[in-house]
Amino acid sequence: MNRKRALIADTFCLTKKRKCAVDSVSEDSQDGGADIKSNLQYLMTLFSRKLFNDTLPPVVLKHQLYSLHNDKTLVDKQVNELRENGDLLMFQLGFDSEAFALVFAEDYKAKVLQGEDGRKTLGTVEKFLAKLLPNCSDLSFNKEKMLKEFLFTDSEITQLVKSGVLTVRDAGSWWLSIPNSGKFIKYFIKGRKAVLGMVRKSKYGEILKTELEGRPTTSQVKFQMKYHVHDIIGAELVECIQTTSGTLLRYVDGN
Repeated sequence: MNRKRALIADTFCLTKKRKCAVDSVSEDSQDGGADIKSNLQYLMTLFSRKLFNDTLPPVVLKHQLYSLHNDKTLVDKQVNELRENGDLLMFQLGFDSEAFALVFAEDYKAKVLQGEDGRKTLGTVEKFLAKLLPNCSDLSFNKEKMLKEFLFTDSEITQLVKSGVLTVRDAGSWWLSIPNSGKFIKYFIKGRKAVLGMVRKSKYGEILKTELEGRPTTSQVKFQMKYHVHDIIGAELVECIQTTSGTLLRYVDGN
């Protein structure tokens, strides 16, 4: 078996982790002059809106972009520019210190206001969005900023937490958050675990990317398979190996 595996391995053109800039937006992304906004739009088409009854804006994890580009620094730079321009918001999801969600600002505003329709907290939330959206590059806000810069009262801050646009970080500070995102996080974690399990249980712990993407969703995998494939590649939970048959994904021990 070892000899057979060695012969198979000899046909592979091995690449380093993160050197896989896997198959693209429509399947071929290039780092030169990369348009991260277009990549975000592509990844967001993989987000399952119906799964949440269209109550959530499309959400992409920042590291999913790394599955499309070799240059992590370039991705980070363009993401920061989009945030500074007020086009994009970033959120710390909490289940992993390296997991940052990205949402287009207009999508966020639309879904937040949709959820606030008819509620007493609407006025406070509208005020918060007016302060937040022009050029927000903050992941969290301390009490001094909320009171002195944004001019919110303690009562209004409580309303913002109740509405879900803020969650408590620690005493006197709050994370910017996506209302009703708990279900998304639950499904995302379960799906990641299940998809990694598919890779691990494959022969030699390896599977062609196209084969994995073609697997049907299950009770454990509720998102499109491609959504999870971009996740496990970008988070370096699998290695990418270029073969004559396409990109092979290899399970990384220790996951």
